[in-house]
Amino acid sequence: MSDPHPAPGAGLSLASQEQSPRSTVSMRSAATWFLDQPTLPRHEELAVWSRDLTAFIEQLMPKLEERAAKLPANDVPARVAMVGVGEARRRLYEPGAAGLHGETERVKRLARSVVALCDHHDSLAGASMCLACDRPLDDGRPTMPYEHASPSGGARVAGRIHVACASAGRHRREV
Repeated sequence: MSDPHPAPGAGLSLASQEQSPRSTVSMRSAATWFLDQPTLPRHEELAVWSRDLTAFIEQLMPKLEERAAKLPANDVPARVAMVGVGEARRRLYEPGAAGLHGETERVKRLARSVVALCDHHDSLAGASMCLACDRPLDDGRPTMPYEHASPSGGARVAGRIHVACASAGRHRREV
């Protein structure tokens, strides 16, 4: 997964960065970048990714739990977010896998949890994000409706995207 042009800050330990903890936008972007890599990373890089993704999940889960607790018990987005938190928590407790391929798959599951938790965070916060570029839709650029079938079956992903993203052919990776 060594790319000569990784995503900004990708693969850098949170502890080594001289900034506040990463935002949901930057971590979603970094996790998506990691998931898109066609080759296996080196063991050292994978350990850093595992540490970063774990730290971010641990940072975001209490925020989601707090937001969900403030909503009615029958609030569907809150309930779905709590299922995502449970899945992320389960993935945090998965033991390290044998071999580089197995460990890469384990870390990819953490990356998928980061993407999902970021989506749940945005949903509970009322943020509307472009389904193609993961940037806020309220940035003044024109938007359009977007819907397509999920690769996992008949589920549909519906929302809005920037018109510029549609014309550029950008499509977010399904996780």
